[in-house]
Amino acid sequence: MRLKALVAAAALCCSASLGHAAGLMAFEVPADVSGPALKVLQWSPCARPADTVRLGPFAIPAVRDCPIAGDGKLPLIVISHGFGGTYLAHHDTAEALANAGFVVVALNHPDDNAFNAARFDSLAALRTRPIDVRRLVDHMLGPAPAAARIDPERIGFFGFSRGGYTGLVLAGAQPDIRQLRAVCQDPTGAKCDRIPAGMVPPGEPASDPRIKAFAIADPLASVFPNGSGLRQIRAPLQLWRSQNGGDGVAPADVAAIATGLPEKAEFHDVAGAGHFAFLSVCPEALAREQPAICTDAAGFDRAAFHAELNGQAVDFLRRELDRRAGP
Repeated sequence: MRLKALVAAAALCCSASLGHAAGLMAFEVPADVSGPALKVLQWSPCARPADTVRLGPFAIPAVRDCPIAGDGKLPLIVISHGFGGTYLAHHDTAEALANAGFVVVALNHPDDNAFNAARFDSLAALRTRPIDVRRLVDHMLGPAPAAARIDPERIGFFGFSRGGYTGLVLAGAQPDIRQLRAVCQDPTGAKCDRIPAGMVPPGEPASDPRIKAFAIADPLASVFPNGSGLRQIRAPLQLWRSQNGGDGVAPADVAAIATGLPEKAEFHDVAGAGHFAFLSVCPEALAREQPAICTDAAGFDRAAFHAELNGQAVDFLRRELDRRAGP
């Protein structure tokens, strides 16, 4: 998905507010031989009263650079945005997870975020996205200030659209990028032609066994035709599907993911939802500029849906990560 309106989200300014808050900090993972620098936002449990942190068009209930509250090691969740998105695309989900006791990091994928529109015609991100996440996990377990507070045995993932594809690959799926469909008049992409073979990026995306549980929303699924390439997935999945699809994601392809997994996923079929319903509720300014990603079908309440989505994601990730942490 495209969130060009978030290009302005480079500056932070705070004003007082009331209520519970998550701690919020911005940092970079340095460039290395595996890729360029990664811009990251981190949410974490915070014991201080909430401020309002303004990032572009969003007002985030958070406290900048708040020390991580509590004692002991906490689970880590990585959030991966969709095509043309940013680390703010699912900020309400990040806030809910942080308030529930998780350390959460969301990154801007360098090859297909809103700050780098020059890369929109490239498919390189289908190879580099899993690498981005592995580099971020390396950082969070290594030089990151929060490393001492993170339990390396409890790492989870939330991803939407191409971010959902990223999660499936990290879980062990083997995509056939040659099956990707080009943009055409069909918003789900189901009736579009396949991309030219010359556009397929070289190299094979690889899994990361450190990530133990995955919440996946409306993934780019056409690269797993008829649910193929999923046999190596063993981690628990929570899979969400919009009823109407969109932006090249066909509901039938997402359903094929559910039936193609070797172990049954926790499956949620969201009635009345289009593809972009998984994005955080748009503030008025963004809704005026980007109606395609902010407007839902008549009768669909995105705010109410996100209360369900976030609650279910928190419960699933907590349960599965705690179960795999051992005694």
